[in-house]
Amino acid sequence: MAKAWQLTVTRCALTVALVAGGILADCDAVAQTNYQPAPENLMARREFQDAKFGMFIHWGVYSVLGAGEWIFHDRALTVDEYNRLPLFFDPEKFDAKAWVALAKAAGMKYITITSRHHDGFAMFDSKVSDWNIVQRTPYKKDPLKMLAEECHRQGIKLFFYYSQLDWHNPNYYPRGATSWDNGRPDRGDWNSYLDDYMDGQLRELLTNYGPIGGIWFDGMWDKPDADWHLAKTYALIHRLQPAALIIPNHHQSPKPGEDVQAFERDLPGQNTAGFNTTYVSNQLPLESCDTLNDSWGFNIADSKYKSPAELERRLVQAAGNNSNLLLNIGPMPNGEIQQEFVTRLLAVGEWLSKYGDSIYGARAGPIAPSEWGVTTQKDNKIYVHILSWHAPLLALPPITSKVVEAHSMLDATPVDFTQNADGVILKVPLPKSDEADRVIVLTLVDLH
Repeated sequence: MAKAWQLTVTRCALTVALVAGGILADCDAVAQTNYQPAPENLMARREFQDAKFGMFIHWGVYSVLGAGEWIFHDRALTVDEYNRLPLFFDPEKFDAKAWVALAKAAGMKYITITSRHHDGFAMFDSKVSDWNIVQRTPYKKDPLKMLAEECHRQGIKLFFYYSQLDWHNPNYYPRGATSWDNGRPDRGDWNSYLDDYMDGQLRELLTNYGPIGGIWFDGMWDKPDADWHLAKTYALIHRLQPAALIIPNHHQSPKPGEDVQAFERDLPGQNTAGFNTTYVSNQLPLESCDTLNDSWGFNIADSKYKSPAELERRLVQAAGNNSNLLLNIGPMPNGEIQQEFVTRLLAVGEWLSKYGDSIYGARAGPIAPSEWGVTTQKDNKIYVHILSWHAPLLALPPITSKVVEAHSMLDATPVDFTQNADGVILKVPLPKSDEADRVIVLTLVDLH
């Protein structure tokens, strides 16, 4: 994933270059032109929006050092030094069945896992290069193959994260904003890196693992002014698996050929992270990714775990902003998922067993998100999610349809309300001590 200061440096450099050259960047010029999504792709988009909640997994040889996925960069290691790391990666306790079962128990409908991160190390059996888990580690097996087979068995979609940025490959040249002197030669074949290496690995992921949900790209922000050959790469993906969704984490407005707009550590349009675009597509599904603690990859020193209530609120806020939530965990190098993650995910799953109807298959409600909470809507029901409100009455703006009934989703207790041209006033039930979200269900009758 990105770090805010690298993105700031990159964007400043790009701005200077454009001003000096007296030109404007035509970002869409390099994307897939005249893209018409296949019918199965459009169906996959709707299913993605219905799913609402996914598990993000950052897992790689960097997990061995227990300091996050940027350790190669953060410690300014050389390529020769980093090449030793796979020798210590032997996840003998990896259990694909347990991972998928945990995602399902948490109420998650899909999994997105790092097939390779910025270190360029393939966590799958790649024939394009021996820089992969089968060739370089004592484990000698392909965990993504096992995970794909288990996802198919348990009926959950699998997406592959793929970093376009590569700190290891010499052909990733010229270097980007995150570069350092790590021993690579000061030369390289950029076109070969994209057309042969990257597209070659994408072809493997799209042909050797059965139907997948899509490709989740990251790292283009390292060289935002480069020609990434997106037209060629996007066309390859859509040709090999027309239903597969392209989800780019480039922090820019969507480009032709992309199927989902992603936001990192932010809700759509809220650039609190400092590097996301505030533009929000009204045509594409939306996804917000965030961490369960403060780290993406396994970090042994990170104990800042979000509580179940906080995670539930983040899921609700994402849904109220018409977005999915992709919640990350960083498994340990032995393949186990630490208990702090497990207990919190199971608690969210229990919450969803009660309130899932207000999340799954829903879209953002007719009332804009506010400090008190959000709304979601499905069919003839509006779900009013009260996240922060202490007064006995809650005034909502006008709703075009007539409200004929209101009740608490927790116990079906009727809720008093009044409706007129000025809006709807709800008599809010008192919160229970452990209630992260008071949900009031409004049943509608269309007046038109």
